[in-house]
Amino acid sequence: MAENTNAVENAAKKSGSWFKGLKAEYKKVIWPNKEEVRKQTIAVVLISLVVGLVIAVLDMGLQYGIDFIINL
Repeated sequence: MAENTNAVENAAKKSGSWFKGLKAEYKKVIWPNKEEVRKQTIAVVLISLVVGLVIAVLDMGLQYGIDFIINL
């Protein structure tokens, strides 16, 4: 019975220290301000649009090429 009590106490200590470490790491995070978030959001949206456009153009070009080869 004492072994179970020790196991529970050890688990509680480990989880407590884990949460303390988590809290310490959380405080180290440098959170961006609104301006940085806005700039990064715009960059992500623009890059996503450009990549989507490139994929669409490649898809249409490959489809045209495949259709051309099939219709020979």
